[in-house]
Amino acid sequence: MFFLRSSQLIQHRYVHSRGLGASPANPGAAPPRLPFSRVTQEVLAFFRTLLPGRTITDPDLLKSSNVDWLKTVEGNSEVLLRPKTTEEVSQILRHCSERNLAVCPQGGNTGLVGGSVPVFDEIILSTSLMNQVITFDNISGILTCQAGCVLENLSNYLEERDFIMPLDLGAKGSCHIGGNVSTNAGGLRLLRYGSLRGTVLGLEVVLADGRILKCLATLRKDNTGYDLKQLFIGSEGTLGVITAVSILCPRKPKAVNVAFLGCSSFQQLLETFQYCRGMLGEILSAFEFLDASCMSLLEKHLKLTNPITESPFYIVIETAGSNATHDEEKLHQFLEEVMTSSLVTDGTVATEATKIKALWSLRERVTEALTHEGYTYKYDISLPVEKIYDLVQDMRGHLGDMAKNVVGYGHVGDGNLHLNITSPSKDPALLAAIEPYVYEWTSEWKGSISAEHGLGLKKRNYIYYSKPSEAVALMGSIKAMLDPKGILNPYKTLPDNIH
Repeated sequence: MFFLRSSQLIQHRYVHSRGLGASPANPGAAPPRLPFSRVTQEVLAFFRTLLPGRTITDPDLLKSSNVDWLKTVEGNSEVLLRPKTTEEVSQILRHCSERNLAVCPQGGNTGLVGGSVPVFDEIILSTSLMNQVITFDNISGILTCQAGCVLENLSNYLEERDFIMPLDLGAKGSCHIGGNVSTNAGGLRLLRYGSLRGTVLGLEVVLADGRILKCLATLRKDNTGYDLKQLFIGSEGTLGVITAVSILCPRKPKAVNVAFLGCSSFQQLLETFQYCRGMLGEILSAFEFLDASCMSLLEKHLKLTNPITESPFYIVIETAGSNATHDEEKLHQFLEEVMTSSLVTDGTVATEATKIKALWSLRERVTEALTHEGYTYKYDISLPVEKIYDLVQDMRGHLGDMAKNVVGYGHVGDGNLHLNITSPSKDPALLAAIEPYVYEWTSEWKGSISAEHGLGLKKRNYIYYSKPSEAVALMGSIKAMLDPKGILNPYKTLPDNIH
């Protein structure tokens, strides 16, 4: 297979670079520090007056906010700010803009691409205390809340009112809704409820110069001019700081079933997916997969138990509806069909909450299991559904015994593969073998190098594998218009030659 087009694109980036980026040998490395000002005692005095008791400078308290969840990126920020209101965020950014101080917005710090921690000494602006529900309309199902609300807390709040969040993630116990929106997180329910670009109705955003953009609409329809909120969904905190969100929430399903199934090949898994969509239709809410290597890690490191016969591939199917009898009948008919046709080799079904949670943990805790394998190189790829696992197999062949493990899992319904490659420790030779091969492969099949994790620090310079140079240049123009000094999350999302 030849990747000439993709290779030309990555070379194009360096030919047109202004010398600010990482070397072509390692485009994911941190660039040199840009000429931002440094925090002075005068600046600290202003913050301490504005945020008494919420301006953190103790190195021990700062440590966890300077390091990402994977412990692969670490910054050196000397200041952590914890505002409670949009007005406080506005004053912080106005002050930073006037003094050319770089800022790193931070939510739950659960990101996987180095987007939520400083690269150098950027001021950390944490939304952790902006955690209040503002309003909830139990007729329309529209929730309005501050950006620092933890996703699981919002889920619990809504379930008490017979509603659910349209978004569900493995990191729900830590991640913030503002961070979810900023990265356009996908998650486990996208197949049923769609992406945040559809469910988010409005945003309140503070721009780099401190202006507050109040677009916190609670309308399903609003066709008056440009839909500005879409600029900030998925922009990873580079265009503004999201301070509040209004989001459309579905009613809580009265009946939930989870099936955990085994398949002997990925082709059979895909055929099962086709049957699943056709036979379960409107009650299908999730279709996830993991391979046998993932299961081995779950058993080895987390001591989880495989509830079915050992298989090369496993599927998690969730149905959610309003009539338990109707849903169970449809699921039974589907399972009978796929078992009779030998597409599925074994399976189990859970209808009770504790058992449902146990089955879901086999999918949700794969990331956790991987952390026990040493150093993990993580790739979040969108591909045509039929090509998803080909990348895993080709990567295994390409790397040979250089890698400790090459595993694949993800969202079949969304065409989203999570490819993870482990080694005992950080290995530059292994990384050089993985990148840009993984991006060239993805580009060749017209995929996306970031399905839901964003680009952050690690993947910013690979954007050309998924977007044409004209589109990237336009993104740079938008960044320059909204943040002319470039203080918001510098070194992230956009390639080095754009900054």
